[in-house]
Amino acid sequence: MTEELDPTAQDSDGGSEEVVLTPAELIENLEQAWMNEKFAPELLESKSEIVECVMEQLDHMEENLRRAKKGDLKVSIHRMEMERIRYVLSSYLRCRLMKIEKFFPHILEKEKTAHEGELSSLSPEELVFAKQYMANTETYLKNVALKHMPPNLQMVDLLRSVPKPDLDSYVFLRVKERQENILVEPETDEQRDYVIDLEEGSQHLIRYKTIAPLVASGAVQLI
Repeated sequence: MTEELDPTAQDSDGGSEEVVLTPAELIENLEQAWMNEKFAPELLESKSEIVECVMEQLDHMEENLRRAKKGDLKVSIHRMEMERIRYVLSSYLRCRLMKIEKFFPHILEKEKTAHEGELSSLSPEELVFAKQYMANTETYLKNVALKHMPPNLQMVDLLRSVPKPDLDSYVFLRVKERQENILVEPETDEQRDYVIDLEEGSQHLIRYKTIAPLVASGAVQLI
């Protein structure tokens, strides 16, 4: 698939260490981020660097197509591949925006209390959107309902009013790297904690909060 795209390699800044990604690896990383975001109950770490690289890659591919011969079968194939990549990219970004709209007070509170150096779950653009969405929500509630209520009822705590992400929900996953001694919490009072090993390539149905750190590290892939 990506051998036919003929793009140049993209760089992804991993802090002090530069990581060079091939086009195939770049698209694979986007698809993995998309699947994880789609099936995780919470907003995951922002992959803005991948998004920017993919957008640059699409521009590069578009430029190549403009120079290609008209009527060449490869042009149609490349065009379909570009549309597929655009769909995955758009779906990934839409999924994140939907989560921000659904859980905005908790997401902003997490950003506010994050320690220095801790990875952010929001890109700079998403942070602006979340703050504006919260301000608009508060203004709407005040103008439509709260100002018509008694003074003692004119305050609303959005952190208490808006539901939190359900980290106890169950997710399907595929193991990419073998993991040992994963602590599983009991589902009932009669059960006890127990540990399991996750073999590479195996698939499981498990409570999300048990494997959330493994999703963040890339050791497992949600499916």
